[in-house]
Amino acid sequence: MDNLNIAIDASRLDSGGGLAHLLGILDITDPAVHRIREIHVWGSRKLLGILPNRAWLIKHNPPAYEKSIPALLWWQATRLAGEIRKAGCQILFAVDGITLCRFRPMVTLNHSLLPFEDRIMPLYGQSKERWRLRVLAAIQKRVFRFADSVIFLTRYSQALVQRHTGRLSDTTVIPHGVGDGFKQESPQVGRPLVPGEPIRCLYVSPLFEYKYNWKLVGPIAGLRARGLDITLELVGGVGRARAKALLDHELAIHDPERTFVKTQAFLPHDEIVRRVAQTDIFLFASGCETFGIALLEAMAAGVPIACSDRSSLPETLQDGGEYFDPENPASIAAAIDRLVQDPALRQQRACRAWELARSYSWATCATQTWRFVARCHDRFAGRSA
Repeated sequence: MDNLNIAIDASRLDSGGGLAHLLGILDITDPAVHRIREIHVWGSRKLLGILPNRAWLIKHNPPAYEKSIPALLWWQATRLAGEIRKAGCQILFAVDGITLCRFRPMVTLNHSLLPFEDRIMPLYGQSKERWRLRVLAAIQKRVFRFADSVIFLTRYSQALVQRHTGRLSDTTVIPHGVGDGFKQESPQVGRPLVPGEPIRCLYVSPLFEYKYNWKLVGPIAGLRARGLDITLELVGGVGRARAKALLDHELAIHDPERTFVKTQAFLPHDEIVRRVAQTDIFLFASGCETFGIALLEAMAAGVPIACSDRSSLPETLQDGGEYFDPENPASIAAAIDRLVQDPALRQQRACRAWELARSYSWATCATQTWRFVARCHDRFAGRSA
């Protein structure tokens, strides 16, 4: 079979798990092994500047990709299919589930569950953000129904989205990989907590309402009131002003002098790797995740994890951590305290998380993804013959 020219529409990717995924599946040494001749990526200048430079990777930055979302969607609907044909591409891979392009065959990927998680919507009231999410949900449902094949990152997201779209014709589950920088040869959890030094908790996530960053401050303060010398570091920077206001409110109540809570903006990747590896307990309080790539990175580092019991997270972490209800301060405090008080439990959970993470790799993700894309093309070509 001939190798393919593949079009990628990456119109809304420039950070987070979606960017990590795109970089992961493009990290291939021999595209021909995956039946790839060329990959053409349409994206913003910021995104294209991050992508690797390869002879087989062709980058496109139409002016519409630097304009407003309505202008971009209009260009996608009216021009992108023609540009894909002009580039000689035989299949479109819409990697963020947001496109109005009608090129076929099309494979798309579900990267965001937020518009589909009804439990999260009350966090936004009747704000502009809630209406924006409703519009995104409508667009994504349209894309998923039109696409010939859809990739999901977890079984949870596969089931949830199809409760909104109805049964889709061809779907698969292909999990994220994890970067080599986070992988440890052996977990470090045998290291005991050091007497006289604070117990360090770390949460890596931008400030969004659904991430529940602010919900951790009160439980940490409560544990300190019970005599634990414990600190919290929040790394990730501001995502939304309202989420920052919620965090600032909790800090004003529980830690106005910033004695035990430290906040950090975005840090270089190598620094995040270092901090994750050195933390005593990694916290992940999100109420909505398609997969939870930051969680997987902590699992690969072999650190003890206390995690939200919401969304897809129990599917990723399984029995590798202690769970809590992210909206219940007592539940959060209890999960952290169990890991602090029981060294054997801490080691057992972290070793299990590390073992689970070993099965994830970007090489496996890339192989499965490009195989699925090629299968979609062949099936469509057979129907069209």
